[in-house]
Amino acid sequence: MSEADVISKKLGCCGLISLNRPKALNALTLSMVQEIAAALDRYERDSAVACVIITGTGGKAFCAGGDIRVLYELGSAGRHAEQLCFWREEYRLNRRIKLYSKPYAALVDGIVMGGGAGISLHGAHVIAGEKFTFAMPEVGIGFVPDIGATFFLPRLPARAGTYLALTGARMTCGDALAFKIATAHIPSARHAALIERVAGGEPVETAIAAELAPPPASELLANAELIARCFAAGTPLSILRNLDEAAHASSEFAHSAANAIRAKSPTSLAIALRQMQIGVTMDIGEALQTEFRIVARLARGTDYYEGVRAVIIDKDNRPRWSPAAIESVQPADIDPYFAPLPAGDLDFATPAC
Repeated sequence: MSEADVISKKLGCCGLISLNRPKALNALTLSMVQEIAAALDRYERDSAVACVIITGTGGKAFCAGGDIRVLYELGSAGRHAEQLCFWREEYRLNRRIKLYSKPYAALVDGIVMGGGAGISLHGAHVIAGEKFTFAMPEVGIGFVPDIGATFFLPRLPARAGTYLALTGARMTCGDALAFKIATAHIPSARHAALIERVAGGEPVETAIAAELAPPPASELLANAELIARCFAAGTPLSILRNLDEAAHASSEFAHSAANAIRAKSPTSLAIALRQMQIGVTMDIGEALQTEFRIVARLARGTDYYEGVRAVIIDKDNRPRWSPAAIESVQPADIDPYFAPLPAGDLDFATPAC
């Protein structure tokens, strides 16, 4: 790893972590995950550090997720142990952030997807800039919402988490604030001032309040009731029926949502919906263990590789899912994805890799 991929430095009372891979939209590699974890160790032991702040460089993205191409190449070569090493350490980091002993604040602006959500949304403070764009688009590449999404998406109001999980739709800054993805809005031009306040010893809550700006408007909020109604159904097929009915009643939003779902992997849709149904009763550790069970099996399947091929590699956007029809996936078909792993579940107590 280039030492510049993650820059961690102490600024007064602030432990600052900067993702510095802007040409790759700050996509996470295993080495980056390990460096973030090491920085958290240092800052936790340092009594002078009162708060940790994480940010991304480049202006386009906080973090667009894990490095999908690398994971695709590892799996295609049969190097599944190395794939699982990345997810194992990433998930351990997600839990660490959620349970971190000091205030952890993410300054998120630009694109935040997948793994980027895992190193931001689990923190105590999620501070969105005006260009903040959030999505969990995994079902579009034959994968599932992970990095603790089983924990945080079901807890969003109006079943917005289920909507995000099944459609891969994007949220704006205003949407994210309205639906509790982000906790505060501070324009990106004021992020440096926030860091300076915290570095100077100001409590992070006080610093946020001093720089806070009114939330931008949310267009998605107007559809909250429709989302809550349509996405309350128990299967992807019944959700689609609800959306089709709403579309026939002249809802363009419902029409777009239905079309988005129909383009996704049927298997991934069924798994993701089950995650949303069971995740609300789980703690963060249980949610991540569940996701590790799922990804360990998806890594040995076909839809993930076909989805990455179609969207990332060949970019023809014509994935050939197996099975291809939503009607073909039955609840019993996805039960095995949630079963304990014969080799042992994700362990948070021992060294990861």
